[in-house]
Amino acid sequence: MTITIVGLGPGSVDDITRRAWDVLEHAKTVYLRTRRHPCVDQLPNNRQYHDFDELYQSHDAFSDVHDAIIVQLLAAAEQGDIVYAVPGDPMVGETTTQRLLAQDKVAVEIVHGVSFIEPMLRQAGIDAMDGLQVFDGMILAAMHHPPINPQYPALVAQVLNQMVASDVKLTLMNQYPDDLMVTLIHSAGSDAIVEHVPLYEIDRSEHLNHLTSLYVPLLGEYTSFEAFMEIIAHLRAPEGCPWDRKQTHESLRPYLIEEAYEVLDAIDKGEIDELAGELGDLLLQIVLHAQIAVDNGEFYMTDILDRINRKMIRRHPHVWGDVNVDGDPDQVVTNWEAIKQAEKADNGQIEQGLLDSIPITAPALWVAHKFQDKAAKVGFDWPDVSGVEDKLREEMQEIFEATDPEHKAQEIGDLMFVMVNWLRWLDVDDPESLLRSINQKFYNRFHFIEQQAAGQNRDLNEMTLEEMDAIWDQAKKQGL
Repeated sequence: MTITIVGLGPGSVDDITRRAWDVLEHAKTVYLRTRRHPCVDQLPNNRQYHDFDELYQSHDAFSDVHDAIIVQLLAAAEQGDIVYAVPGDPMVGETTTQRLLAQDKVAVEIVHGVSFIEPMLRQAGIDAMDGLQVFDGMILAAMHHPPINPQYPALVAQVLNQMVASDVKLTLMNQYPDDLMVTLIHSAGSDAIVEHVPLYEIDRSEHLNHLTSLYVPLLGEYTSFEAFMEIIAHLRAPEGCPWDRKQTHESLRPYLIEEAYEVLDAIDKGEIDELAGELGDLLLQIVLHAQIAVDNGEFYMTDILDRINRKMIRRHPHVWGDVNVDGDPDQVVTNWEAIKQAEKADNGQIEQGLLDSIPITAPALWVAHKFQDKAAKVGFDWPDVSGVEDKLREEMQEIFEATDPEHKAQEIGDLMFVMVNWLRWLDVDDPESLLRSINQKFYNRFHFIEQQAAGQNRDLNEMTLEEMDAIWDQAKKQGL
């Protein structure tokens, strides 16, 4: 018993292959996945055709429709060989073909046909070998970010109605500008209708149907992560850059910190364009480390991505699981920490100290805050803020009682540590950013003094402290 799956081509009966026509002419029984295909009325009329269109009306999900089709086809095949005719080519965008090939109850033969892709290429005027990517609109509509390399064009099939088009649009707009000019192609294999529209308008078309596809042009030559990795791999290659080739994980340490701080500076200044550039510089460090690892045979970028993707899914069971947090961010953090500890136990790190997860080489202010926060979570903390305030006064007194500079410096350090704890009690979760803002305030006011001095053709060294203090007060009044 055999099920022969025949491709009916993209629309016109003239595109049906000679072999497919011969199979249809001599078939005892022909099942059509759908009669909603332009060439069906012109098929050999000496055969009885059965279709599954009613299943699309009686089931809500396409997966249920496909299940029902497979059940009926296998049952029919038990009575003898049958032909199953599908739009386009059986191996392009045809889920039922894959389902039939996966089963072992009956034999399956494939009779290829012209797929929807070939006429789409003609309408779009492109060569499929130039990096064309093909996606199912139904799958894309359910996603939040498109799995598309924007450096190359993409073809999105089965944009079959306004709802699917709207969801596809939203997914694409997570990567592409909303005014990017795209092409809607309806019925490419027969009487094609072509619409060139901005991305945000694709769900407004009056011609959307089961034969609608969307062509998305390339976004730009250097817009993909893959292009960036190619550039870095080239720089590290024998014919690449001598400086990049000699770098190691260790030699790049200061640059990673420097670039991270420049990102923070752009955020603090509210410079969005600058932020995009600084994030690129930070990403450069990550990709450089990844390429060094590849060159050393340590790991690949795919290992980095696989680990972080799995970690994100694993630590968000309220998104990718059945855990309920009732919209409570604090519960999310609690779950995160519990999952993190379980992961450490699985990795044999159960004996690790509570504070060992905090990198001691990080900025000292941040480390102090994290130490105190971790300790407080297990009850090592004052019962209320008054205890911190009393400790602050105690440390101040010890500073004044210290008799030598070294002792005084240590006591000032203790005071700084208590002040960080006080900020934690005041719900300041990022004392590092707070101090950066204070530094920026000092910079703004002192720069104002410099500007005023320059306006008077005076050098700062010539000004008295009282004069500079007066200008400082002016800066305060101006909100600097």
